[in-house]
Amino acid sequence: MRKEEIVKKNLDLHAEWMKYAFENPDILDKIPKGAALVILPEDDPELYMENSKIMEEYKKRGLPFVVLKMKTPKLITPKIEVSKA
Repeated sequence: MRKEEIVKKNLDLHAEWMKYAFENPDILDKIPKGAALVILPEDDPELYMENSKIMEEYKKRGLPFVVLKMKTPKLITPKIEVSKA
């Protein structure tokens, strides 16, 4: 998987996580201050493995992190209808 694709997919996952956190702010209390987020997409084995490498690096360095497991967001394609008044 190319680095650009990894970054784009992780940005999509992060955006979805931010929407969830905005709607459920109490969840943020469960994340220790200074901890990094590692998102493991349950339905994308390649990205799961790539992000697991980051998690392992945090473990080796003794850095705090939180693992979020979630599904990849599905693109929504809205239908736009313009009314003519």
